Amino acid sequence: MLFHHHGYVSTNPRVQVAAGIGLDRPAELPDEMDVLIVGSGPAGMIAAAQLAMFPDVHTRIIERRPHRLEIGQADGIQARSVETFQAFGFASEIIDEAFDLTSMAFWNPAEDDADTIVRTSLAEDDPEGVSEFPHLIVNQARILDWFAEYMKNSPTRARPDYGWAFETLEDTNDGEHPVLVTLRRTVDAEGNALEDPASGPTRQVRAKYVVGADGAGSRVRKAIGHTLTGDAANHAWGVMDALADTDFPDIRTKCAIHSSSGSILLIPREGGHLFRMYVDLGEVPADDDHRVRQTPLEEIIRRAQQILRPYTLDVKEVAWHSVYEVGHRLTSGFDNRERVAHPNVFLLGDACHTHSAKAGQGMNVSMQDGWNLGWKLGQVLSGMAPVELVPTYSEERKEIAKNLIDFDKEWSTLMAKPTSELGDPNEVAEFYTKTAEFPAGFMTEYRPSLLTTDATGQALAQGYPIGKRFKSALVERSCDTNVKHLGHLHRADGRWRVYVFADAASPRAEDSKVAAWAKAIVEDPRSFRNRHTPSDGPEDACFDIKVVYQQKQTEFAHPDVPSIFRPTTGSLGLHDLNNIFATCRPTHGEDIFEARGISRDGAVVVVRPDQYVSGVFGLDEVDRLNAFFAGVLLDAN
Repeated sequence: MLFHHHGYVSTNPRVQVAAGIGLDRPAELPDEMDVLIVGSGPAGMIAAAQLAMFPDVHTRIIERRPHRLEIGQADGIQARSVETFQAFGFASEIIDEAFDLTSMAFWNPAEDDADTIVRTSLAEDDPEGVSEFPHLIVNQARILDWFAEYMKNSPTRARPDYGWAFETLEDTNDGEHPVLVTLRRTVDAEGNALEDPASGPTRQVRAKYVVGADGAGSRVRKAIGHTLTGDAANHAWGVMDALADTDFPDIRTKCAIHSSSGSILLIPREGGHLFRMYVDLGEVPADDDHRVRQTPLEEIIRRAQQILRPYTLDVKEVAWHSVYEVGHRLTSGFDNRERVAHPNVFLLGDACHTHSAKAGQGMNVSMQDGWNLGWKLGQVLSGMAPVELVPTYSEERKEIAKNLIDFDKEWSTLMAKPTSELGDPNEVAEFYTKTAEFPAGFMTEYRPSLLTTDATGQALAQGYPIGKRFKSALVERSCDTNVKHLGHLHRADGRWRVYVFADAASPRAEDSKVAAWAKAIVEDPRSFRNRHTPSDGPEDACFDIKVVYQQKQTEFAHPDVPSIFRPTTGSLGLHDLNNIFATCRPTHGEDIFEARGISRDGAVVVVRPDQYVSGVFGLDEVDRLNAFFAGVLLDAN
């Protein structure tokens, strides 16, 4: 974390200097705004948190509830999400609060007594080490709290507006704020929920963009003419967050339990005592008309006790419970491009895709939806990028949603299979291990587009696949010998990352390719940095440029390094020395060039604001690098 660059700071350094909208943010919902986000779930909150980092973008996020969420339905936090929280500055806090899920046990009927269960295998959660971050279980409400804290401390001082429900909208391309939205107040003057929310007064506001993050029953989706299409698996599950006494030995281990009486997915929760159980309620007749959703809690508990035999389960308290039917549905469109020339209404999260809860994917994929759209809206509305950037959200995320639903169909079908239909008792365990990278969130790979180059240059950095997330590795910071995860330094500030991996020459050498690269970027007025960075702003306003040398930290010092890697920062004009790195000494970590297959001739890896690799370039490919950014960003000067 960098601070003191505007002068000495003795207060909380996470509270950033107010700027733009944050200097005089209206307490009440205004008549006009840049972005209106409907729904303060994970997808909406991460989009709002990212937009809060753009000082001149006025974003409001509304929620029909009168206050913050208290009990959330989602609880599984995949490693990719924890990686994301690191960028938003609260990964360590969430890790401290959460349950760390390191393995999964598989229970099946005993060979000598089909009416009882035995553990048949125990699998590591991340057997291939795809991430240094853990798989966590924590209440969704705490995730939302941390995003709200990030918003409050941002330059715009953003916060959710509670007590507003979305009614409808009119979307056009007319005027500066072309989307007319009708809202309804759901609370009284003191902020208490109305007995009849439909009786609240309505008002209209205008926005440049509207984001529907309002769940599976999305009114925003309906307002722009889209529907969820797909199928139901005709299988019901009861779910409960419970506190209980039990002699089941794996009560604090994630378990897939198959018995002759049905199935359970058991997930330990944070706090050392709470656990969640998804309890198999069986097939649902086609003419049930959702009556299964009226299944009482007592029946869910009875089924769980039956499935766990010979073990006992004495439930003391249930914090929350529900019944749901598995369904896999995808929206017919992620935006309103069929209605207007330039899409200005977008859908996120459950408004786009619904599936079972048992793979722990909903909140995780939804947050990546929100981050993807958030930085794009921020750059376009700030004048950094052309309007064509925004529709890439829909093009990228629709394919991801389809892949998610395909995966979840396989997983939920396996979990619901009667033991008599499982070809092998280890079938579920083998699927879990084989597909571990997908649910962890690391199989997303964006196709070549405006934002993603083709495979040209990939051979220079094979460990950074173009279109996939930037996988961190250890480096040693030159100025202080601190060993850092390079990817962990990526902050959700809306900037692009340019990682320059040096050639083998010493920083002081006349034939240094990095020195020649830096000279070209600094001196050419049409270089990406000079063209897209406002001349009256900080040198690193748009690009965070870091260099990693092949030499060890003791072999050079920061004065030897080109000035582009030591930008001036803050009102005092201090040089930032935190962008210069060396490879780790053997006792400190693996050489990043070896770990990530980076050419000893050097490479430049460009990473989007949401941590995905846009392209890999040679140190002598300055023109290709400049051309890439010219296609993505506007001329700032």
